[in-house]
Amino acid sequence: MAKKSPADSRKYSRLVVDGVKQTPSRAMLRAVGFTDADFDRPQVGIASTWSNLTPCNMHIDGLARLAAGGVESRAAKAITFNTITVSDGISMGTPGMRYSLVSREVIADSIETVVGAQGFDGLVAIGGCDKNMPGCLIAIARLDRPAVFVYGGTILPGADRRDIVSVFEAVGGYSQGTVSEQQLKFIERTAIPGPGSCAGMYTANTMASAIEAMGMSLPNSSAQDAVSAQKRDDCARAGAAVVELVESGLRPRQIMTRKAFENAITVVIALGGSTNAVLHLLAIASAARVKLSLDDFTRIGRRVPVLADLRPSGRYSMSELVAIGGIQPLMKTLLDAGLLHGDCLTVTGRTLAQNLHAVGSYPAQQPIVRPLADPIKKDSHLVVLYGNLAPEGAVAKITGKEGLGFSGRARVFDSEEAALQGILGGKVRAGDVVVIRYEGPKGGPGMREMLSPTGALMGKGLGAEVALITDGRFSGGSHGFVVGHLSPEAAVGGPIALIKTGDLISIDAGRREITLHVSTSELARRRKAWAPPKPYARRGVLAKYAKSVTSASFGAVTDAE
Repeated sequence: MAKKSPADSRKYSRLVVDGVKQTPSRAMLRAVGFTDADFDRPQVGIASTWSNLTPCNMHIDGLARLAAGGVESRAAKAITFNTITVSDGISMGTPGMRYSLVSREVIADSIETVVGAQGFDGLVAIGGCDKNMPGCLIAIARLDRPAVFVYGGTILPGADRRDIVSVFEAVGGYSQGTVSEQQLKFIERTAIPGPGSCAGMYTANTMASAIEAMGMSLPNSSAQDAVSAQKRDDCARAGAAVVELVESGLRPRQIMTRKAFENAITVVIALGGSTNAVLHLLAIASAARVKLSLDDFTRIGRRVPVLADLRPSGRYSMSELVAIGGIQPLMKTLLDAGLLHGDCLTVTGRTLAQNLHAVGSYPAQQPIVRPLADPIKKDSHLVVLYGNLAPEGAVAKITGKEGLGFSGRARVFDSEEAALQGILGGKVRAGDVVVIRYEGPKGGPGMREMLSPTGALMGKGLGAEVALITDGRFSGGSHGFVVGHLSPEAAVGGPIALIKTGDLISIDAGRREITLHVSTSELARRRKAWAPPKPYARRGVLAKYAKSVTSASFGAVTDAE
């Protein structure tokens, strides 16, 4: 990469620290450790999502220090700052989960605020839990200053290869009587062994993989154990890499092109990734000013197969994928098959094809990633549905194990709590279509994840016997015949608000349709009788979010033009 002049490399920081006028700024910075030489160096912010409230982020402070060391090894100045995180796994099934998707916007806003206010020339952002990653990428796209994203890494499996989803499903098993109190306590104590993000191809590992495929993290960053020499090295190299980007002037929006988003979607599909990737990639694309829609997932999904046998629908954990080479050999396979755009630039300063040039194949006979000629599913598991229940779209996760269709009578619940109580209390029976509504971006507010209800269904042995639809969303750990993101949502009068218990609902993944079998005249009658619910919050962050957030079909962003 061609280097810029020192003044150009300090495009933003020089406005803060150069000249007589900025003497007060320099005086303040001397107190936090700046020397005379530091004022002549590019400044790089290290956005750390460290917190000891969740395993996903408990180690990130140390990773941030390594990234700062990488920056300073290249004669630039590193300044570390924190942003928030909340834990989906801890808040799941509680009112606190309303803050999860909201936190994505708070993270993005806070990183943008600090970098913009302080005049950093570049940025390294380090994320762990689910919303950290899209939050960081939204901020990076808005700022459009040289940046590298670093993933905090995946957790190791617990006892008997268990993980957090094992715990949620054990709760349903306990309710059903197939898991004893002693077994439940053992699972609780041993499923989460230490630092790192949840172990399957859940949302964190899905988004880390998507970001690497997009070119915004270094090769292999998405597929490293949180506690490993490889992850520590990744952080140091990211710090050095961002200085090279500052010197060359390569900016995120030159990397985060439409083709790059198509690469991200392709890799998410091949890995069998989380439905949350749809929501987050739409939001990141909006921030990057790239046109991306639900229909792009359908278009790409028609030609991209599911190849990785990863949890929750599959058998293996992310750490087991790491052990055979991570996602790089998979990406090389997809590139060689013409399914990736190899000419996309990446944060290495090279193209994706150049990064993958020397990548080899997976070990022979490994069972985790199937060959293109023998896929798990020949097309995408992320199925966008339309119909009279979802005029603006809905997103299903259909791996093929659930079948391609489901028809049943509605069992309606107006909140996640009511649904979980109904499932555990035996109100849901085989053949039902469980409807959970008023959980959308505005109605929740915050579009809670439904891992507690889906985990309970699995634990009670109903996973293959019922379907579940919602205007909320699903954890990457959810599996079964589930459909989320129904839009318009119930809180704004979407058709899901008009369903009554006993109505016939059919879901046809092959035809990509979701249908409420109620006459148009009856729906019109119900609509006249419908009234919007009272807002959950009238003041504070949830109220502000509910007023500004868009439909899930547009990424649930809060700054739409």
